[in-house]
Amino acid sequence: MIETAKLAGFCAAHGIWSVSDGETLIPLVGYEDANGERGLVRYAHDDIGDGARAAQDALEYNEEGWARAVLVADGYLRTDDGRRDAVIVEAVRYGLTPWSMKVAVPYVPKTAQSNFAVFRPKFISVAGFDDDSDHDPLANAFFAGVDAHPDGAAAWNAHLHPSA
Repeated sequence: MIETAKLAGFCAAHGIWSVSDGETLIPLVGYEDANGERGLVRYAHDDIGDGARAAQDALEYNEEGWARAVLVADGYLRTDDGRRDAVIVEAVRYGLTPWSMKVAVPYVPKTAQSNFAVFRPKFISVAGFDDDSDHDPLANAFFAGVDAHPDGAAAWNAHLHPSA
């Protein structure tokens, strides 16, 4: 689960880097195979929703036989203040003891009227983790993964909102 959380952080950083300059995030799945080899598949479709659905299917059905995989797509997080843009991250460890987590990384998109800003990630769900009360190891692994993506970590840290 720690390796899956690291991969999730790495992929989340890639997503943040992708949207940091105001571009559209093409849905993607980052994966690691049984040999530890990593890769990334983008799901570019004419309709971004179709791409997100194709990426979700790839994550769910795992026809490639990945050891772990992470879906990253642009979406929204509902908050008490309404709706906020967010990079949505779904991570899965496959196998005999499957495990999953879902994280949203809220952000303010770069526009002519606003600067890009990143907020603290929100851990939405964790399934298959033995200790539901202590997610610190997962959060630490997630941020280690963020830090392992040089461009993503640089964009994330340079634009971290003060309230985060």
